[in-house]
Amino acid sequence: MDKKDIKNFKNVQEVIEETLKSEGLSRRDALKIMGLSTAGVMVGSGSARAEEPKNTSKAKAHIVIVGGGAGGIMAAARLRRAASNAKITLIAPNEIHLYQPGQVFMAAGLYTADEIKRPNKDFVPDGVNWVKDKVVEFDPDNNQVVTAKNGKIKYDFLVVGVGISYQYEQIEGLTTDMLGKNGIASVYYNNPETGSVKGGEITWEWFKQMRAAAEKASPNNPLNVICTQPATPIKCGGAPQKILYLSDDFLRGNGPMGGADVHKNAKFYFTKGKGSKLFGIKSYNDTLEKHVQPMYGNIENKWNHNLIKIDPVKKVATFHHTYQVKGEWDPDLEDYDYITKEENVEMPYDFIHIVPPMTAANEFKNSPLAWQKGSGKGWLAADRYTLQHIKYKNVFGIGDVLGIPLGKTGGSARHHGPIIQENLVAVMEGKEPKAKFDGYTVCPLKTQYGKIMLAEFNYDGPAPTFSFLDPAEPRWIWWAFDLYMLKPMYWNLMLRGLM
Repeated sequence: MDKKDIKNFKNVQEVIEETLKSEGLSRRDALKIMGLSTAGVMVGSGSARAEEPKNTSKAKAHIVIVGGGAGGIMAAARLRRAASNAKITLIAPNEIHLYQPGQVFMAAGLYTADEIKRPNKDFVPDGVNWVKDKVVEFDPDNNQVVTAKNGKIKYDFLVVGVGISYQYEQIEGLTTDMLGKNGIASVYYNNPETGSVKGGEITWEWFKQMRAAAEKASPNNPLNVICTQPATPIKCGGAPQKILYLSDDFLRGNGPMGGADVHKNAKFYFTKGKGSKLFGIKSYNDTLEKHVQPMYGNIENKWNHNLIKIDPVKKVATFHHTYQVKGEWDPDLEDYDYITKEENVEMPYDFIHIVPPMTAANEFKNSPLAWQKGSGKGWLAADRYTLQHIKYKNVFGIGDVLGIPLGKTGGSARHHGPIIQENLVAVMEGKEPKAKFDGYTVCPLKTQYGKIMLAEFNYDGPAPTFSFLDPAEPRWIWWAFDLYMLKPMYWNLMLRGLM
């Protein structure tokens, strides 16, 4: 942990304890909420080594892990300790590791690029062979992958952690070199191979440019600001709304720059490509619909509006809109038929934040390991509980690539780790995989500067870690936890498979 991390952690620890004490909670509860002590965060600092577990498998096998993001690194750390006799190979081209959740805080002017980047070599465990290459073909029938530079690599067991791919080019008229120009931003834009976190930098400039324009506008002639969410699954489903609320709050004079409240000089549109709810869980959706958006008073939701085209010169965005109209009365059903209609809708904008359509990694989505049809097409065809491939029993998945109902967050990947560790080792030893992933997903949804609704849920519904606090209420404590504590926890505990 670096000096800044330690200072921030100690300061926020003291403030959180005092805040919770004033709410009638004990110091013990404060530490429970923070999840660990200062000493706990510093475990593993400066080294990828961790204490060996008491019981490790002696089974011999060659385990290949594809992907050097959060999922791949966590899998490598856990399997290195759990299978001491296994040969483990990590195939990943990225020299730089990005703390990707930090890009939203970059967009809000609270992190810099250097604060969310570390050398990947700091996290590859001792004893793991790191092949700095990219897999271009998956061949599970022959238990091998094909790499760009090193050719074929055989395996006994495979862990797929190749993540997600941003498909900006699916939006007609948009190329990534347009981001940062003509009022267009996208916080997602990054390149771990080069260490670029351009999306966070671009979006922070977008915040500032929007504020400068809003100061010259008026409620009678407001700016048009659009924040989009595509119809595809995305990494961190709450991120589009995080940008929506933080940018609107920035116009209220909150955030690192302060200033007068000019948010009424802008009209915000939140466009969702598929669906008509802000959040899939009722309690969290109610908070957003009944409290958060009314607090701003200048947000209009456009349901089932999927961005398909952009004209950066005219500043016009085109959306494919699907909707239903009432048809004829059906006497058998005693109800009206509803007819699905569709149209293209043009919306002018002054500023637009684009969340691109997303797929599994390009080199993976057409492989034999992907679902071949249905809503999961292109994602890893894994059992939603065991994370084992439905056909190839020596293949497991971790992280965003999984084609399961929930789980495209870093918090989910952390929960995938122990499941992969236990089940892969069990299969190595000729046993049935018994560990089950419960669908745990967490979204620290930033509703304004200084407040977060910590939305935790699983396959069964809400799953709050700290049930003594209403999980649907935005709180400062979760903001402090996310801003100051999750990053050192990620570097020093999560990536090392220690939590």
